[in-house]
Amino acid sequence: VLTYERTPNKLPDNWRLKVSGRVENPFELNWEEFLALPHTTLTADFHCVTTWSRYDNTWEGIHIREILRRAQPLPTAKYVMAHSWTSYTTNLPLADLDDDDVLIVTKHDGEPLEADHGGPVRLIVPKLYAYKSAKWLDGLEFMDEDQPGFWERRGYHNHADPWLEERYW
Repeated sequence: VLTYERTPNKLPDNWRLKVSGRVENPFELNWEEFLALPHTTLTADFHCVTTWSRYDNTWEGIHIREILRRAQPLPTAKYVMAHSWTSYTTNLPLADLDDDDVLIVTKHDGEPLEADHGGPVRLIVPKLYAYKSAKWLDGLEFMDEDQPGFWERRGYHNHADPWLEERYW
């Protein structure tokens, strides 16, 4: 399992999902409130920038459109920065986040998501390389202008489409 930072051993006691920035309704949810949101299960692939893929994963969590519906991004919001409680960030066009198969997951293949894989809560954006699927998620910041995240500032491709081999600049 690849990660840049040290793997946290548990969810922080004060964890909150913070939805902020260019939205009509910024909000925060604690762990219990987050888990009370409607859950979705879907099957999607997972693509690592190091050239391997794992197909037909079963993911369970909160569909991103539940978050978008509550937040109501402003018309000028075109990008999102995903934040992790480890200080990791990754940027996405809002159009890539607002997709049928994007979830904030808590389970993988029917089991709680392991810490090494970003558990207990991770963003999953299956159509992009996994560095766009922020582990240990604790925030979504909606932005008018794009800003590079952690790996993007270090030479990784800003978009990360595996079918176009968008790995590095």
